[in-house]
Amino acid sequence: MPQPIAPKPPLKPLAIARPLLAWYDRHRRRLPWRAPPGETPDPYRVWLSEIMLQQTTVAAVGPYFERFFARWPDVSALAEAPVEDVMRAWAGLGYYARARNLHACARTVAAEHGGQFPTDEAGLRALPGIGPYTAAAIAAIAFDRRATAVDGNIERVIARLFALATPLPRVKPELRRLAATLAPARRCGDYTQAMMDLGATVCTSRAPKCPICPLARMCAARAGGLAEDLPRRAPKPVRPLRHGIAFWAIAPDGAVLLRRRPARGLLGGMMEVPSTDWRAERWSPIDAAAEAPVRAKWRALPGIVRHGFTHFELELMVLVGRAAKGEGAWWPIDRLAEAGLPSVMRKIVRHVLAQS
Repeated sequence: MPQPIAPKPPLKPLAIARPLLAWYDRHRRRLPWRAPPGETPDPYRVWLSEIMLQQTTVAAVGPYFERFFARWPDVSALAEAPVEDVMRAWAGLGYYARARNLHACARTVAAEHGGQFPTDEAGLRALPGIGPYTAAAIAAIAFDRRATAVDGNIERVIARLFALATPLPRVKPELRRLAATLAPARRCGDYTQAMMDLGATVCTSRAPKCPICPLARMCAARAGGLAEDLPRRAPKPVRPLRHGIAFWAIAPDGAVLLRRRPARGLLGGMMEVPSTDWRAERWSPIDAAAEAPVRAKWRALPGIVRHGFTHFELELMVLVGRAAKGEGAWWPIDRLAEAGLPSVMRKIVRHVLAQS
């Protein structure tokens, strides 16, 4: 196997920035949150997109961003919105703590900063839901600060430029250190977005397009025949399997019982089809009946609903029963789309309706 080699002489900011920015000026992606060439970026758009893009793809975020921005076009409008509306609008995007922090951040910016985002990393990091990466990205893109934001795409570019063989995630501190040595003094926002675009469209995880890369001449991984092998990743641990039972309770008028999850924890504050705890042991019908939200004669639907979370896999059996309409959030079945159900709950709905 070819051995990693270090780039010589050391890479300098201008040697990277000049060809990269020239490439970016011709090939930049058109994204709904990105300012057109020559226009000043809107910090609200930048912040909103960066929060949405955490652990989520550009393709998935696009429609959500458009709907959010149309409904809440500035940070003050978002701050005034009920948090339940924000959570419903976020439903399906995942990682729901982001939505709660998004709303808390909007309120903080509106109440304590006059509706204006801080322009430096320290001020941004003091806001709810903004960590080191997001603060650096906003500072660079929105305010053209010399800040080093390193997302997954930029990690890949840096790992290949320097031919770093240490696997992720252990190599992350070195990636951030080396990325900081390359940040230019001018056009920092464009440079940051150019690195993101390069990783997304040219320096891709599979089959990188090295012949058309503006940095190919300086890339140690390409010189050593390692581009497709980097960055290396440590083996992922096997995710544990958890089990649960969901209760599809139907009232005489056809309404379905939903409930809101606790504000803290997984899917915090979201509406759900009531279920048992999700645990390692399978549920017996007797144990499950004791957990039912209402009294009913329950029957099990054939099949299992499966869903993957970051740290575990989930398998849910669905019990269906007719129940008297008492207290609780009873939703007409044709209005379930308005409830803002997260993805796993939408799977339950589809599973039930497919067998109705």
